[in-house]
Amino acid sequence: MFTGIVQAIGAVHQSQRRGKALRLFIDAGRWNYAPKARIGDSVCVAGVCLTLVHARRPSSRPTRRILEFDVVAETLDKTTLGSLPRGRKVNLEHAATASTLLGGHLVQGHVDGIGRISKVQRGEDWRVWIDLPNTLRVWMVSKGSVAIDGVSLTIAGLTRRGIWVALIPETLEKTTLADLDVGDTVNVEADVIAKMVAKAREFAVRKPKSPARRKTTRPRRP
Repeated sequence: MFTGIVQAIGAVHQSQRRGKALRLFIDAGRWNYAPKARIGDSVCVAGVCLTLVHARRPSSRPTRRILEFDVVAETLDKTTLGSLPRGRKVNLEHAATASTLLGGHLVQGHVDGIGRISKVQRGEDWRVWIDLPNTLRVWMVSKGSVAIDGVSLTIAGLTRRGIWVALIPETLEKTTLADLDVGDTVNVEADVIAKMVAKAREFAVRKPKSPARRKTTRPRRP
């Protein structure tokens, strides 16, 4: 579980195909969590929950850490991780604890699909428009929460093809969202509460009605 409050920006150091899977190497830079990272820890990389399988210190840059993750085929199908080039910046957050301040919202790191940037308005009123597939749009609620590449955001408004969000200077400085441009793809995770409510409503609508009981008449006593 994560909060969507990005703690550091890393970069893709290398990626290696291993059959249908991928070994992803992330340069965590000077992230203060990296030296304490342990094998098996959950880390949110560009919005995707991954399990740390190895951590090493490159000989050429001893102050940095390279974190390694295995990405399975299902994750590659539903996220952008398989297409990230070397050097691409990624948002990083380690798993929340019982004492973590929930400054964003409950983020699972289970990406629901990929969105595409259709418009970017830069400046004091920085806005980004994101086109979404139909399967994701049903979970979007105006003024509700959404995670874009692991960043907790409020949906400012709905459009015919998706959503638009407003970005404050703090978000632009501390995340990769300032680099977004038209045509870029992003990992999108809908609010888990919205998904649960939608699923419960779907079940309630589809639940078959119990067959009506037939009335039986008892024979009268003589």
